[in-house]
Amino acid sequence: MTTEVNDVSKEKLIAGFKEVIADAEELLRATASQAGDKATEVRARIQVHLADAKIKLADAEAAVVDRAKQVGRAADDYVHDNPWRSVGVAAGFGLIVGLLIGRR
Repeated sequence: MTTEVNDVSKEKLIAGFKEVIADAEELLRATASQAGDKATEVRARIQVHLADAKIKLADAEAAVVDRAKQVGRAADDYVHDNPWRSVGVAAGFGLIVGLLIGRR
């Protein structure tokens, strides 16, 4: 359960980070016509930081995808190793949900 929460948190963090990168790139494009040594220096620094951030973001995305694949493989292996137990758990869960829905 904790790893699922961490994976969801990582996915939200990645999505937010993508938005920040997109906004920063848009800001760079909007200020491209600004003259001055200071503005040019700041834009160059931001571009370097954005490039680093994109690399780190790609690494984080890869880690989240790998973790999701591992969880999927583990669930698949469990179901293949214990088919009747899996069917029983699914049937029990369905029965409980059906009872709860039927009470309304």
